[in-house]
Amino acid sequence: MTAAAAGAAIPGSDAGRAGAADFDDALAALTGGFPADPREAAGYYRRLARLLHPDTAPAGRTEAAPAAFARLTAAWEAWQARQPGRETVTGGLHTYVLGPVLAQCDLATVRSARYDARGESPEAVLKIPRMPRDNDLMEHEADVLARLRTVGEVRHRAYAPTLIESFRQRHDDGTEHVVNAFAPLTGFHTLAEVAAAHPGGLDPRDAAWMWRRLLTALGWAHRARLVHGAVFPEHVLIHPQLHGLVLVDWCYATAAGTDIPVLLPRYAGSYPPEVTAHLPATPATDIHLASLCMAQLIGDRTPPQMRAFLRGCTLPEQRRRPQDAWLLLAELDDLLERLYGPRTFRPFTMPTAPPA
Repeated sequence: MTAAAAGAAIPGSDAGRAGAADFDDALAALTGGFPADPREAAGYYRRLARLLHPDTAPAGRTEAAPAAFARLTAAWEAWQARQPGRETVTGGLHTYVLGPVLAQCDLATVRSARYDARGESPEAVLKIPRMPRDNDLMEHEADVLARLRTVGEVRHRAYAPTLIESFRQRHDDGTEHVVNAFAPLTGFHTLAEVAAAHPGGLDPRDAAWMWRRLLTALGWAHRARLVHGAVFPEHVLIHPQLHGLVLVDWCYATAAGTDIPVLLPRYAGSYPPEVTAHLPATPATDIHLASLCMAQLIGDRTPPQMRAFLRGCTLPEQRRRPQDAWLLLAELDDLLERLYGPRTFRPFTMPTAPPA
């Protein structure tokens, strides 16, 4: 049976809960393949998925539905993999159709992707190490993100990216890459982009909410006995309209009381002394890095009282710096109220392009 003929034999494919005959027709249609046109093929797949999914299977077909839906999923993934010009990566949960490169990070290439689930085509972001020797850092990042989800309040999870899955990609030459698949962060900008858009320094009142959320994210990580170890502008993402913040690149994180596993050469001058000396990192290490981020972001617009506050957070001696991000947040709130009065919501927007 051809795909077109099979489609004509599925009368209930677009309406309500399917009957047993509709289910059986959809099951028979699996042998006919998919239309050649990608858009038609995607629609055809979605119609079959609605009929064969275990949640919508009719009475008398519920036991057969899981295996039927698995067959459909496998057939669809195989069809996608055969399409010319389509590069796919198959994980444990999904097959991803790769899209454009979004960024080149220190160790990995970040690419957009799409995958199929429940008849939809959700977006994802794949982080793929350029060298197999960095696979352990990708695995470590996945472990760290899993650990973070076990502590703190559920709302704190928004401060870290959502990991869809972590899997190994084997190549024809026998090498492997560990790939981390994340839910996309739509509408976010890095602090590096914010700084580029405000070369004269960001208004401290706008930087305040970013600073507060960054300290909250770090307090959450420190509660899990973790030190992020790479709180740099490219790793701090903010959402202007929602006033949201996400801290990314957790592959450099380490247990509190151990040294940072990997140092980034381009940030050699930003690390506090204990890091470059390979001494144990503590919450004070992250506080130093975060404070340096904010000092650079605000720049010459930093008021004297705030400048003194930042100086105390970036002292060379680790033991003299603040050790608790939650307590530091309370002190920051006191400082902001003294400078600007009671906290109020300030809309924040990013220009369409940084000024020339």
